[in-house]
Amino acid sequence: MFEHGNFSAVKRAAFEGGFFGPIIRGVRETMLPFQWEALNDRVPGGARSACIHNFEVAAGLKEGSHDGFVFQDTDLAKWLEAVAYQLQLAPDAELERLADGAIQLVEQAQMPDGYLNTYYQLTGIDRRYTNLRDDHELYTAGHMLEAAVAYYLATGKDRLLKVMERMVDNIARHIGPEPGKLRGYPGHEEIELALCKLYDVTGEGRYLELAKYFIDQRGQSPNFFVEEQRKLGREYKPGGAYGYTYGQHHLPVREQASLEGHAVRALYLLSGMADVALRTGDEALKAACRRLFDSAVSKRMYVTGGVGSSNLGEAFTLDYDLPSDTAYAETCASIALIFAARRMLEIEVLGVYGDAMERALYNTCLAGMSLDQQTFFYVNPLSVYPEASKRDDRKRHVLPVRPKWFGCACCPPNLARLLSSLALYAFSVDGAFLNIHLYIQGEMLLDVGGQEVSLKVTTDYPKDGRVRLGLSAGAYSLRLRLPGWCGAYTLTRDGQPARHEVKDGFLVLSGPFDDCELELNLEMPPTRVYANAAVREEMGRVAVQRGPMVYCLEEKDNSPGLHQLCLPRGAELEYAEDKRLPDGQAIRARGQRMVSRDLDLYSARPPVAEEAELTFIPYYAWANRGENEMRVWVMEG
Repeated sequence: MFEHGNFSAVKRAAFEGGFFGPIIRGVRETMLPFQWEALNDRVPGGARSACIHNFEVAAGLKEGSHDGFVFQDTDLAKWLEAVAYQLQLAPDAELERLADGAIQLVEQAQMPDGYLNTYYQLTGIDRRYTNLRDDHELYTAGHMLEAAVAYYLATGKDRLLKVMERMVDNIARHIGPEPGKLRGYPGHEEIELALCKLYDVTGEGRYLELAKYFIDQRGQSPNFFVEEQRKLGREYKPGGAYGYTYGQHHLPVREQASLEGHAVRALYLLSGMADVALRTGDEALKAACRRLFDSAVSKRMYVTGGVGSSNLGEAFTLDYDLPSDTAYAETCASIALIFAARRMLEIEVLGVYGDAMERALYNTCLAGMSLDQQTFFYVNPLSVYPEASKRDDRKRHVLPVRPKWFGCACCPPNLARLLSSLALYAFSVDGAFLNIHLYIQGEMLLDVGGQEVSLKVTTDYPKDGRVRLGLSAGAYSLRLRLPGWCGAYTLTRDGQPARHEVKDGFLVLSGPFDDCELELNLEMPPTRVYANAAVREEMGRVAVQRGPMVYCLEEKDNSPGLHQLCLPRGAELEYAEDKRLPDGQAIRARGQRMVSRDLDLYSARPPVAEEAELTFIPYYAWANRGENEMRVWVMEG
């Protein structure tokens, strides 16, 4: 049921055990039921959602007015998409019942002409399509369209798909290159990639053409958003945090040199560009995708895989501007980075794209939820001092504990849909090559060059670097990503050294294959990681990483004043399992604490070093033991 579009390799998948098995099961058994309660405003202490409320009012089932953000509908859309992926993994009668009921509600809310957007339906339908820049109509439609496609593929039920086809037809009647239509495009990109998915399952070329139009029209002169805002009586200027770059319409997309503005929007745009390029063969668009992706990961990505350093506009700023204590690094932005990286792997099979997926997944994305999957982060800083979060206006977005829910709750259901669809990101097919990008324990059935290949992955990765791969016979070849962090490895086939070559970040094994077992052992000692010297904030500091996981210090293990701690250059890093700690993993080292003997604010006498035992835990596991200081980068002596 996965086998449509550019993610066509996986026909069936099941995940049990290993690192991700419990997490994916937790999404099904804990996170999705919890989020359903949140959408229905039944979580004590959680922020009001009003998502289901809005649909009920729009459907005429109750009296009331619209509540929440203009894009509140998308919380339900992403929840439905996550349910769809879970149903592809395993039947769940209760989740399917809830989803069917929600879809019926959405259908009831749709207007006779196909329009569907509870914000405009409840606040003034005469104003629809008048503020594409700000009011997220197309973004909201895109997310519900993705849910519709996923649910159709999972269940064969086309009720929501037909709803969204009618909505897309409504959009196309109002927006496009034809005379009398708005020559507009989304303020918040997303529908572009959704339209490509709709094209894949229907074969209707008009959907791909509409996606291509949105990509091609963006940033053209005269600037649509300038004209649109003028009609609304507003002056719209290019500069500042919320200028033209905020919504990526400062230039036509093929002329843009770097990812700019709102990080989630920029990466959704990049994903849509890649999808259109892959389906049309547009080489200029592919080249733009390469350039924009590289600009993000080579100069604007945190060591944790977070992107978007500023809370002003949730945006990229400038090259090497990566402050730890004011970082924004929205969970949705790292999820969008994974979406974009996976599509880049369809353009060209290079290990660097899998490296980016892995870094974002195991660090920022997983940090976006608590270990019990019932509280969530929107913002993912690399340094937290709780008192500053409460009293310094520059850091009020930096929370020391995860809330139960948000008024703007885009991240939790986005995380649910990512984790439920990991099979689509772990594997790809390129001709007769099966490519493995992420090492996740599970059993898969894949279509490789028209032949069915069964794959069984057994591993505790990333806690352990041993990966066993059980392969069925067939005339195919294999690429195994060699992680960029890995300095040494061994690879055997049925117990004997396996013949292979290293190319483009992959271990390449030529087929055909008999039924066999490969064993890949990736050495993953704790290592020190340094930022490029151009990163001003982290000069003289070091981070600790093991495998793909970045580690951090927490006050709970190291006492207050984490900024005073120092990791001597010669100190040995020791990895150990410790069940007393979150996730049961730790890296320890003999370090120092810098202490001032003088009470004066300034003194001619420098601080002195006292011995200190440093305990690092995985970054994604922080903030699971109450309010704590946290720090990723530490002084190096």
